[in-house]
Amino acid sequence: MTHLLRIQDPSLLKGLRAADGMPVLNPATLARHAPDAHWVSLDDDGVIEGRLSLWWQATPHHAGHRLGIIGHYAAGGMEVGRQLLTRACQELRAQQCRMAVGPMDGNTWRPYRFVTESHGERPFFMEPNHPRDWPQQFIDHGFKPLANYYSSVDEDVNADTEPHAQRAADRLARLGVTLRALKMARFEEELSAIHQVVTASFQRSFLYQPLSEAQFLAEYEPIRAFLRPELVSIATCEDRPVGFIFSLPDLLQAGSGRPIDTAIIKTLAILPARRFAGLGSCLVSANRRAVHGLGYRRLIHALMHESNKSRSISARYASVFRRYSLFAKPL
Repeated sequence: MTHLLRIQDPSLLKGLRAADGMPVLNPATLARHAPDAHWVSLDDDGVIEGRLSLWWQATPHHAGHRLGIIGHYAAGGMEVGRQLLTRACQELRAQQCRMAVGPMDGNTWRPYRFVTESHGERPFFMEPNHPRDWPQQFIDHGFKPLANYYSSVDEDVNADTEPHAQRAADRLARLGVTLRALKMARFEEELSAIHQVVTASFQRSFLYQPLSEAQFLAEYEPIRAFLRPELVSIATCEDRPVGFIFSLPDLLQAGSGRPIDTAIIKTLAILPARRFAGLGSCLVSANRRAVHGLGYRRLIHALMHESNKSRSISARYASVFRRYSLFAKPL
């Protein structure tokens, strides 16, 4: 028999033990993400069999509905998932939310989406990775896909510049646009400078919620130690950032005992101004050259929305190997 317990103080998680195979949620992460509610499912011995968090304050609207968000999801079986999702929908409905969306750890800056289709590629660093039955638990509870995403891989990175990117690079150079690598010694200042680019670039993205500069720095701080500055290019014009590409090595390869031969494009952002048209192609081309120069063989274009403008750039180099969905249910 399972029991649902609402956790008010994240530090209380330290006194609970998770079942074998149940991913552990760091209390510090829970505190930083600040959900409006967090529930755990406990067996008769007080062991965590499942969990989820809920957000209903300051959430985005979609199709005229105020959304309730379900994240930090983990469930050790269909019945545990049913109980958790039933409680989640009840609570979100009581908070006047008209649609439940998940999995999403509060907003789209953090982990979200389920893997729904895969062509055999191993999981990569910072990719959603979960038991196969978790999406089915949502589907069985009446959730349906709200948005779809994909990852693709460039299997043979080389230093050649694609003609379209070269033409754009020539035109942008005449406008005074230059590319440079991230300055790790000024990490906070660099992220502060590109925060405005991110805000302007993503403001019309699906379910976008703005982050303050401090929140933006906090989201990127955990991956600082994994970065190679050569894999992060910042485009500047008139001494201010106008675009950037953010990639990093696939560190999961090292954990499996394999040499790291793959890098991952995590973020590509451009100021939405007509004069910077083609800058995305230039940044991807420059990233391919940097990846090749560091000895990597492959480049993953990660977690793109199916309507993302970057799709046309990715299609020139890479083929899809994984698909994902974000699910929703009317309340």
